Amino acid sequence: MNTQVTNIENIDVQERTLRDSVQVSMNNYFRQLDGQPVTDVYQMVLTEIEAPLFEAVMTYTRDNQTKASELLGLNRGTLRKKLKQYGLL
Repeated sequence: MNTQVTNIENIDVQERTLRDSVQVSMNNYFRQLDGQPVTDVYQMVLTEIEAPLFEAVMTYTRDNQTKASELLGLNRGTLRKKLKQYGLL
């Protein structure tokens, strides 16, 4: 493990940036694989991140889909599709 990753892991969780948190999580994930083959990491990460992202945005906007779609930079139809996909609608 390199020094940069070690330093990020030592930062208080509440002070970590989203990017740092993803990096630490991915390093933990790869460490746990212990050489096992893996595919579709990109899709796995998107799925893991999108659901809590949409939950947080919908809470922040008090379930206002128009505001949520504007905040996310998505059209309302795409937002509704994603909300249904994650069981949030």
